[in-house]
Amino acid sequence: MHLYILKRLALLVPTLIGISMLVFLMLYMVPGDPAQVMLGERANAETLAALRAEMGLDQPFHVQFYRFFTGLLSGDLGRSIRTHDKITTEIFQRFPATFELTLFSMFLATLIGVSTGVLAAVRRGKLIDFFSMVGATAGISMPIFWLALILVLLFSVYVPIFPISGRLSTHIYLQPITYFYTLDALLVGDFVALGNVLWHLFLPALALGTIPMAVIARMTRASLLEVLGEDFVRTAWAKGLPRRLVVLRHAMRNAFIPTLTVIALEFGYLLGGAVITETIFAWPGVGRWVFLAVQARDFRAVQGGVLLIATVFVLVNLLADVLYAYLDPRIRYNK
Repeated sequence: MHLYILKRLALLVPTLIGISMLVFLMLYMVPGDPAQVMLGERANAETLAALRAEMGLDQPFHVQFYRFFTGLLSGDLGRSIRTHDKITTEIFQRFPATFELTLFSMFLATLIGVSTGVLAAVRRGKLIDFFSMVGATAGISMPIFWLALILVLLFSVYVPIFPISGRLSTHIYLQPITYFYTLDALLVGDFVALGNVLWHLFLPALALGTIPMAVIARMTRASLLEVLGEDFVRTAWAKGLPRRLVVLRHAMRNAFIPTLTVIALEFGYLLGGAVITETIFAWPGVGRWVFLAVQARDFRAVQGGVLLIATVFVLVNLLADVLYAYLDPRIRYNK
C-alpha cells in the first residue's frame, strides 16, 4: 500500500511541472499587452517600454519562463496588474470561498446522487427508478447559468428565502482566521454566523452541484446493477443475508469504485467551472477573480488561478487513486 502511494506521489512531480509549463505557454501566446492595460491607451512609447522592462516582458521566452518557474518554487507569483496586490495573498483570501462552495456542492451531489442511484438500482424497473433517471437526465441537460438564474428568481426574488449574493450577511460579523467561513465560525463557537454561512451557501451549491448529482446517480445505478449480478452477491442472497447488508456492505463496496472516479473528476471540474456560479451569485472566490482578471488582461493573476485549480485537480485525483487501493486491494498489487 505504501509503495503504491509513493509511486503515485512520484508521478505527481512531473505532472505539476508540465502543468506549469502549459499554463505559462498558453498565456504567453495570448495577444495583448499587460503594460498597455496598466497604463491605458494614452501612454507614450517610452513609458510603455520602461514598464515592460520593469515587468520583464521584453525578455525572451526562456528568460520569462525561468523567472516564472523560480518564483513559483519560492511561492512568489508576482503582483496582480489589476489590483497591484500579491497574487499569492489574493489566492489565499479567495480560494477558501471556492473550495468551500465546491465541497458543499459535492456533499449535496454525492449524498443525493448516491442515494438516488442505489434506490434506482434496487428498485429497477419500478416507478422510483423511472423518475430517478428522468430527473438525472434533466439535471445533466440543464446549463448551470440557466439553473442558477432560475433559482435566484424563484427563491431570492419571488419567494425571498435565500440571499441573492455574498458569503455572509452584512449584520453578521465574523473575524476571518482561515477564510473558510464555516470553519472560522466553528473555531470561535459562533453558531449564528455558521447558520448564516450555510444559508448563503445552499443556493449556489445547489446550482453548482446539480450536474454532478445527476452524473453520480446514473453511474451509481449502472455500477450497482452490474455488481448485483455477480456470483458473490448471489451467494450472499443464498445465505439469507438481509437486503440492506447485501447491498450496502457487499455490493456497494465494489460498485463504488467507478462512482468514486466520477466524484473525483467532478470535484475538479467544479473548481474550474465555478466561474459562472460565482459570477451570478457574486461569490468572492477564485473563479470570479479569474473572470475579472481575464477581462482586465491580468495575465499573472490568470496564471496563478489556473495553476491553482489544475494543481488541486491533480491532488484530488491522487486522493482518488489512494482510495481505489483501499476499496479494492487488487489495484495496489497489480500496479
